[in-house]
Amino acid sequence: MASKRYLSGIQPSGLLHLGNYFGAIRNHLKHQDNAFYFIADYHALTSTREPEVLKANVRDVALTYLSLGLDPERAVLFRQSDVPEVTELTWLLMTTTGMGLLERAHSYKDKVAKGISPTMALFTYPVLMAADILAYDSDVVPVGKDQVQHLEMTRDMASSFNAVYGEVFKLPEFILGTPEPVPGLDGDKMSKSYGNTIPIFEKGKALKKLIMSVKTDSTPLEEPKNHETCNVFQLYSLFASPAEIEQMKANYAGGNYGYGHAKLALFEQMKAHFAPAHERRAELERRPELLDEILEAGAAKARAKAREVLGRARAACGLG
Repeated sequence: MASKRYLSGIQPSGLLHLGNYFGAIRNHLKHQDNAFYFIADYHALTSTREPEVLKANVRDVALTYLSLGLDPERAVLFRQSDVPEVTELTWLLMTTTGMGLLERAHSYKDKVAKGISPTMALFTYPVLMAADILAYDSDVVPVGKDQVQHLEMTRDMASSFNAVYGEVFKLPEFILGTPEPVPGLDGDKMSKSYGNTIPIFEKGKALKKLIMSVKTDSTPLEEPKNHETCNVFQLYSLFASPAEIEQMKANYAGGNYGYGHAKLALFEQMKAHFAPAHERRAELERRPELLDEILEAGAAKARAKAREVLGRARAACGLG
């Protein structure tokens, strides 16, 4: 029996950070077999206007995933734009998708409320996302709480198309990623849009400086501290073993243990955790042609499946 196919897209909008790692990447690496993971460069065009920046961000996403342990022999890693079939599939889905469904999209309304120009690309973003998911007969899509609506909309679009043309598309399920957001430097949810991130591949003095800037309260060194409300402790707990976490709780409760000590412990934990990935990344950066080969091979596998699904949809519509 074939394993379930996992599908997820990663937007190349900047350096990937701890929020991305614990919220999505780590889960993606657990479900590599028969998985399709694409770098969503078409989607990035709604916010990135500098071509060279986009190219650099795409390569950084690919390097990050491969360095962290994604195996291209088990999972398919590719650029979204290398599979043009998804854009044709987007159009076919639009012919049976009601405007009301798109007008209810939380992400669209939120972006417009924040002053982002409401382009047609932003409005029809969920349709392209649906095409990305449906093009590969995906079974499971890992999402965060804020993305559940998009998956529900995908199922609605597939159901509407199937109601008109027959059972063309498989309806995917979703699984939730990390339930609690990873705190950023300021204690708010770690996000590039908030400017409070710790990049996965930051290192040395730059990493130490970032960690030492994590926001804490003003409890004096000699007094006990509340680990439950401490951003440093929350970040430390993501890396530490159960025994190390219990020891850190004891340190906080005992007093004479400062936030500076906890931040240094966090620095050492993060440095050790990502040390093997740093080594793999350095090797990949010395061989840029290998990255190109992996993305090209991934695109070939993805296109083969997308052509199959698009062929079903075209035939159902009476095209070709």
